[in-house]
Parts: sequence; C-alpha cells; structure tokens
Amino acid sequence: MRDYFYLGLYKTFGLILTILPRKAIIKLMKGLAWFAYTLSKKHQHIIHQNLDLAFAKQLSNKEKKRIGIDAFSNLIDTTFGIIYRDKMDKNKVIENVTFKNEEFIKAYQKENKQFILVTGHYGNWELLSQSIAIKFDLTLVGVGRELDSKVMDDLLIKNRERFNVEMVYKKGAMKGCIRAINQKKIVGILTDQHLPLAQSINVDFFNHKATHTPLASILSRKFGIDLVPAYISTDDYEHYTVSIHPPIKSLRTDNQEKDLKQMTQAQAKILEEVIRNNPNQWFWQHKRWKDFYKELYKIL
Repeated sequence: MRDYFYLGLYKTFGLILTILPRKAIIKLMKGLAWFAYTLSKKHQHIIHQNLDLAFAKQLSNKEKKRIGIDAFSNLIDTTFGIIYRDKMDKNKVIENVTFKNEEFIKAYQKENKQFILVTGHYGNWELLSQSIAIKFDLTLVGVGRELDSKVMDDLLIKNRERFNVEMVYKKGAMKGCIRAINQKKIVGILTDQHLPLAQSINVDFFNHKATHTPLASILSRKFGIDLVPAYISTDDYEHYTVSIHPPIKSLRTDNQEKDLKQMTQAQAKILEEVIRNNPNQWFWQHKRWKDFYKELYKIL
C-alpha cells in the first residue's frame, strides 16, 4: 500500500512539473523549502549547529536561516529533478549545464585511462552524475542506499540507467565498485556522509575532526586510479555549472595507512573549499560531526 502511495505522489508531481513553467516550479520549490525549514525544528537546530561549528559562530541568525532554506531548496530541486527528467532526452538534460575544466576528464579519456569521480551532497547531485555521464559519454556507477520502497527504488534505477548511471548499494559497495572498475566503467562516490568510526578515516574538516569514507582512497590505491573531484552549483535553479577540479593522484607507497589518510584528507580539503566558496549549496541537514561532538545536536 505504501509503495502505491509513493508511486502516486511521484506521478502527481510529475504531472505538476510538466504543466507548470519553470519559474513557477522554482517558486513552489522555495515555498516548500521555507516551510520545511520553519516546521522542522530538529533540522533547523542541526543546520545552525553545523554552521556555528564550521564558521566559528561568525554567521548571523539571518545568514544561517538563508543558508538553511537554500539547503532545503537544493534537496527539493534534486528530488524534483529526478521526476522532471524522467523520459527526457539526453541532450535536453545538459542543455542548461555548463562545464568548467572539462579538460581534466578529457585527458583521461584521451589516454584511455579510468578515474574515480568524487563529489558530495552539494547542489543538485543527481543532475551532476547524469550530466557527466551524458557529456563525456561514459557509464557512471554510483554508490547509494537502497530505498525502503521497492517500487520507487526500481523506478529510480530505470530513471538513472536511461542516462548511463548505474547504482551499487552501500551493503556490498566494495565488490560492486571493483566489478565496475573491471568492466571499465567510472565509479562515482559521494564522500561527505557521516560514517561510524570503525568504517571511516578521520579527517580535518572545517578545522574540526570528522569521519570520512575511505572507499575512494582504497579503490584508488588498489587499482592505481586517480580521483577527480567534481561539484555542481546553481544561482537560479535554471542554469547549472559543473566544476571539475584538478585530480588527486593515486598513492601507493609502503605505508598504506599514510597513503589512504593523505588521499582522504585531500578529498575533504577540496570539498571544504567548495563549501566555503558557496555554503548555500551544501546539505547542512545531516549530523556531520556527531562522533566527535556528541552534545552538538542535542536540543536543550
């Protein structure tokens, strides 16, 4: 019953997004974002605590509110985009997407070399994966969580595969990524989610200790594949920019622990720089620092 409810919502929003002009959709999106930020005191608290920690309490409440609402706008834009692009032509998907520093990826393709794409929950991250797969005519294999609804999970898989984006689930992600690399596909990894201490590498992130997935670094070291960071952003939710950053070179010395630490810290550093440049685009709603600041997210 729940699956059909979700499917009904998906089709309803699909119809709405098809009928409404883009500017009306953006107004709807921003209205829903304001409502979500205002209604969810829990997430509002998490956002403000994260911003206070990251920016040393230098932001005003007005600035934190604006960033918080924008964080919800990005999440809704990402979700709406999945629905809106269902059955869309590939060329139409990247019609309003600009690519910066695309030569970094083209250089690997010219040499027929693989790379691992590293990114985060920044801007419209679903559009990022589809845009790169379409622009560079490659198959991108991402790592994600299986949805609770089987019907919706299958629908999302079909939606992504139309644009040469495949998924492996977090459970068994290492095997799935190794299989993809052996098949000469490009692995894409969202690196900014919190992980338990036992599964992560500790990094310095906004001058505070945080956990970070080692998956990209492990794969890079094992296969000798460089890491290419890429992030997507927008100023108006109509035009998007994919920024590709200089590669993080694969390391393989006699000191495995040091290699993994160095590559993982490099990923965190680039993400931090991207966020500092435009904090409104990042997903501030998650408890990024909870393992080292246990009291941070408690509502008094």
